[in-house]
Amino acid sequence: MKNMKEPLNNTDPGTTQPGFWTRSWHLYRDGFRNLSTTGRALWILILVKLFVMFAILRVFFFPNYLNTHTDSDEGKSDFVAEQFVQRVSDHN
Repeated sequence: MKNMKEPLNNTDPGTTQPGFWTRSWHLYRDGFRNLSTTGRALWILILVKLFVMFAILRVFFFPNYLNTHTDSDEGKSDFVAEQFVQRVSDHN
């Protein structure tokens, strides 16, 4: 019977544990390696969905609005300042 007062991680004092990032990498690597076909299909679906959201929709729904009005950094800052002042004055 084991002594209940011993620590749960019984390592030798001279040995070191792998770091957090190494242990995290091993956890995910082993988890993905042991996935079933349903799990793999779900992860593929998730990755395709993220690609569509960030790569394709960004181009159509989030154009670079400031570059359509001016090219210089000073012009961009002036445009943003004008928009702030205009919206605050319209709101009041």
